[in-house]
Amino acid sequence: MLFELTILGSSSATPTSQRYPTAQALHVPGRSFLIDCGEGTQHQIRKNKINFSRISHIFISHLHGDHFFGLIGLIASLVLLGRKNDLHIYAHSELQRYTKFQLDFLEMNLGFKLFFHPLNFKKPQVIFEDHKLSVSSFPLTHRIPCCGFRFDEKPAQPNLIKAQIKKYQIPIADMKHIKAGEDFTTPGGEIIPNNLLVTPARHPRSYAYCSDTAYSEKIAEAVKNVDLLYHEATFAEADLKTAAETFHSTGMQAAQTAKMANAKKLLIGHFSGRYKTTDDILSEARSVFPETYVVTDNDVYDIGA
Repeated sequence: MLFELTILGSSSATPTSQRYPTAQALHVPGRSFLIDCGEGTQHQIRKNKINFSRISHIFISHLHGDHFFGLIGLIASLVLLGRKNDLHIYAHSELQRYTKFQLDFLEMNLGFKLFFHPLNFKKPQVIFEDHKLSVSSFPLTHRIPCCGFRFDEKPAQPNLIKAQIKKYQIPIADMKHIKAGEDFTTPGGEIIPNNLLVTPARHPRSYAYCSDTAYSEKIAEAVKNVDLLYHEATFAEADLKTAAETFHSTGMQAAQTAKMANAKKLLIGHFSGRYKTTDDILSEARSVFPETYVVTDNDVYDIGA
């Protein structure tokens, strides 16, 4: 099943000639989740051939412009494209008031329902759930209220082995019990062990997104055991003092979080424009957590692969 991340923007504060401000898209079957929406996001959505109609849930980590200035432009484009499906936005409660002012000022009549869901910046909580996926938010430590987001696949059932189902002429009514872990008893009384009838289900995959934040050991608990972790790494260790003053992290601090969380892989981004290259930030992070990778715009990651 599809579980894939596209990096739409990876810069901090302002766009650069190589990087747009922060935005990501997480793709699952039937939909794409937009995570933050910096300036230029809709351009990047088009460039990466992401279907606008698949985006029904947008998660905004905090109300600094480089994480949401692209939102009103995206909404305007959805109106012009004739969108009819509902759009859900998860963000600080103030974003609803700000967005309403923009829509009223532009005299924009939506052809779809727009729902705002306020985040809790004091404790983790599940903010979206369906039969395939659960999304939770958790507090980060920044100059203003800020949340990270974690996306967890629901456990799947084992797969029936078709040849065995045919061999033992197993009725359809018994198949759901076998998927639930039960053995099968033939009409003649022979017990067929469950492990001969199914192949194990795929490991549920997970992704966690840590937006702007100072280093905090509490984050590691919220993102424990994720397959893929994105953590901002705005600064190198030489600028550790600046990182602390601005409530941001260094690459090494991001790596410490990944190590404590037992993450399988770490992505770092949101780099300060002061650096001509990210080599120092990456090498410092890899000294703590070798499975660290620098993101660039338009990268695609197959999570759990």
